[in-house]
Amino acid sequence: MKIGSIHTIGAIAQFLGRKVVGDESLIVTGINEIHRVEPGDLVFVDHPKYYDKALNSAASFVLIDREVPVPEGKALIVSPEPFDDYNKLTKKFSPYRPQMSMTGENCQIADSAHLSPNCFIGHDVIIGENVTIHPGAYIGDGTVIEENVIIGPNAVIGHYAFYYKKKTTGYDRMHSCGFVYIEKSAEIGAGSTIDAGVSAITRIGEGTKIDNLVQIGHDTIIGKNCLFASQVGIAGCCTIGDNVTLWGQVGCASGITIGDGVVVLAQSGIGKDLEAGKTYFGTPCDEAKIKMRELFTLKNLAESGNKK
Repeated sequence: MKIGSIHTIGAIAQFLGRKVVGDESLIVTGINEIHRVEPGDLVFVDHPKYYDKALNSAASFVLIDREVPVPEGKALIVSPEPFDDYNKLTKKFSPYRPQMSMTGENCQIADSAHLSPNCFIGHDVIIGENVTIHPGAYIGDGTVIEENVIIGPNAVIGHYAFYYKKKTTGYDRMHSCGFVYIEKSAEIGAGSTIDAGVSAITRIGEGTKIDNLVQIGHDTIIGKNCLFASQVGIAGCCTIGDNVTLWGQVGCASGITIGDGVVVLAQSGIGKDLEAGKTYFGTPCDEAKIKMRELFTLKNLAESGNKK
């Protein structure tokens, strides 16, 4: 999330009531979680396991729960509760805006777009030429939909990211301040859900076709001309290349990268990065030809045991 106006790291620390380690005059341009950080961003970290990842990331500022050596060109804010303070900042710069009408404020909707009855359109939504949105769809704040996109009935675009911190009192949700961007000629099936980025963009590439009852997690980037069958589930912060096919009930863990042209056969579970141009199968999935040999071998072993 870009914060728009000029804020020094010193001013942000003052707002939080926390201490800065480093140059207080440095300018913060954005707030982001670790998977999508850019130079100028502030990121949080609250576990030693992830200190190095945060401190060595592209982020210029780190909200951290312990004073540590400051990498060159960066500054730290030291806080006993980095997650809570991060939420304070995202709520300050991207507060929740209640809405009582079916179309929010500051929307840009092309004259040629067709919005069926009972479509809910949030604030700051952009809808391009010849877009069709079927009844009951929810389009969340900040969503961008390019031309010739089709959104199926009861689809939910831009709901909260599924991102929580477990505490002794229960689960605290990270405030979502990102949005969804759907490129031209994409299709989203009935009852499918695409979560808003927790702090950046969830993107659906040009020409990609998504079946009914598919879930796409926050901050996931999907390439062009992909095909996802029903009940596919993609976790947050995945990067999926162009021309990828995921058949029914494929599940994908968070943070995975899938190369261009990959095909994953039905009911497979993806737990690691997949190399481009190959076909995969199984849970955990592997190249289909390897997995099929494994199944054939197991079948022969079983049959041999039965004969004894």
